[in-house]
Amino acid sequence: MTDPYASAGVDTEAGDRAVELMKAAVSRTHGPGVLGGVGGFAGLFDLSAAGAYAKPLLATSTDGVGTKIALAQAIDKHDTIGQDLVGMVVDDIVVVGAKPLFMTDYIACGRVVPERIADIVRGIALGCEATGTALVGGETAEHPGVMEPDDYDVAGAAVGIVEADAVLGAERVQTGDVVVAMASSGLHSNGFSLVRHILAERGIALTDRVDDLGGVAAEVLLEPTRLYTLPLLGMLDDGLGIRSISHVTGGGIAANLARVLPQGMSVEIDRSGWQVPPVFGALAQLGGFPLTQAEGTWNLGLGMLVVVDEADAASVVAASERAGIDAATVGRVEPIGTDALQGAGWVQGAKGVDGGAVRLAGVYR
Repeated sequence: MTDPYASAGVDTEAGDRAVELMKAAVSRTHGPGVLGGVGGFAGLFDLSAAGAYAKPLLATSTDGVGTKIALAQAIDKHDTIGQDLVGMVVDDIVVVGAKPLFMTDYIACGRVVPERIADIVRGIALGCEATGTALVGGETAEHPGVMEPDDYDVAGAAVGIVEADAVLGAERVQTGDVVVAMASSGLHSNGFSLVRHILAERGIALTDRVDDLGGVAAEVLLEPTRLYTLPLLGMLDDGLGIRSISHVTGGGIAANLARVLPQGMSVEIDRSGWQVPPVFGALAQLGGFPLTQAEGTWNLGLGMLVVVDEADAASVVAASERAGIDAATVGRVEPIGTDALQGAGWVQGAKGVDGGAVRLAGVYR
């Protein structure tokens, strides 16, 4: 007898097969704090496993990976998009000084293809392993008639913990602190609507080889988001004088840094302070605009900006480089008068935060 739900386009057996394919990868993220296994209605985490805290605060973040998914779909490669999701979610938690505890994911699709879903979740699990995060649950939802059969979208949420008196933020920043930039691995997961627009305007398909990019467009641009959680937690454990951290995601460099500076403080970022990865120059050239016009969209090679006591800046740079991440000092925190903001290029606050002021100056290398 035909299953009426299957005739409506929902294959529950395929969903079960996908779970079996991903189960081992998910289980590898489970430490002593995780209760139960894969498949429960809710994930359980024993908070006492996080350790002793005088006044623990929970930090949470949720996000997706945007239209970068279109590139994975174009070349049927789905094993890296999960790391992008972890980068977008878990690395937003560490910026307040929190240690990630656990994460959940959600995948909506037009049709469950078990191998595809398992590839996505294995990527999430690998990212969770790399950040010390337990993947305690998730959901795969089939939406026939609403999404095309091979369409999907992913989202996730994570929870971390931090001691109340150790929370990082703008209120810790002082005059004379410096900004250390930690290099990105590429575009990460932001600005892909612009990327796809540029390629479409030039008549370039995602599956085309583009010499300026050095390979098939989608393959090059799918470079996964770099994960910063463990290196940053290591710096905090070492007692380095980190005041605040900015994750350079949507909005670009200046807007994201302005969010973690106090009112009345400013930073001028020296564009010559780092080497912009070639992928950004190639895309800007294809788009017919200078890199300066992409500063509010792409990270241009900077993934994390660490505001730190000048005395510890060299140690932050060294710790980042030991972790395999290039780093450099790119600016200094200075007080600013209200009249000084009349100059061109200043960004003051962002995303509803009335913070400090930032602008980029100089010329890119």
